[in-house]
Amino acid sequence: MITLAEPIKVKDWKSDVKPIWCPGCGDYGVLNSLLKALSDLKLDPDHVAIASGIGCSGRFPAFVNAYGFHGVHGRALPLATGIKTANPELTVFAVGGDGDAFSIGGGHLPHAARRNVDVTYVVMDNEIYGLTKGQPSPTSPIGMERKASPYGTYDAPLNPIAMVLSYGASFVARGFSSQPRELTELIKRGVQHQGFSFIQVMSPCVTFFDTYAYFKEITAPMPESHDPSDRMAAMQLALERTQYLGVFYEDNRPPHHVHMEELQEKAGNHLTLEKLLERFQR
Repeated sequence: MITLAEPIKVKDWKSDVKPIWCPGCGDYGVLNSLLKALSDLKLDPDHVAIASGIGCSGRFPAFVNAYGFHGVHGRALPLATGIKTANPELTVFAVGGDGDAFSIGGGHLPHAARRNVDVTYVVMDNEIYGLTKGQPSPTSPIGMERKASPYGTYDAPLNPIAMVLSYGASFVARGFSSQPRELTELIKRGVQHQGFSFIQVMSPCVTFFDTYAYFKEITAPMPESHDPSDRMAAMQLALERTQYLGVFYEDNRPPHHVHMEELQEKAGNHLTLEKLLERFQR
């Protein structure tokens, strides 16, 4: 993580592209919390990169005065992994929604977690496909009736926190877009963590599935007695009906790029052009 002597103000982290989310969208709160975290950490915009897929969250990189890559649906994590592997000095974010992260991109999540890729993955979970007019998503509740599911949906929703804990992620947390101060601190902790940081953010869609009141009803602060080094205790909390906000789990095993550097060092002279050409001449 490369920092500056003096922090850049939040307003200067904003790009010239204005957010075009619906008024009241939870993603505004997520964006503002991330910008505040970048400022508080004194990060250098020249060493920050944000990768996204498709969906309302896909627009995210355009709104930040840093490097960004708006990729295809569900591919934010492969993009972020490639960026971090190519240049480990960068502070790398991946951003997505519940559809992008847990549906078409769901196959990438376990591998980024088990490899412990040093990226901060912020998933804005509104429990619906907002950009494409309100279809049920992998986290939609059973029985949700909308225009795209007029008779209700009966697919059981995923549990993102329990899922990512089982994948072996080294930092797992949950925030709420309507609690910007707490969310900013979670993002800062995720960035400072050396390894894969997963942050589920409950971020309501006011147009197709306004869950602000519901989320406020079911959320609660993380119990003060919780030990975030205890994965089994974290899993138990993840399985409860109450949606706890805070850090569920954190460990400090080496991140992916450190192992890659070790492999390169072990390979040493075997990676010369002459050595590679010899393999094809046998």
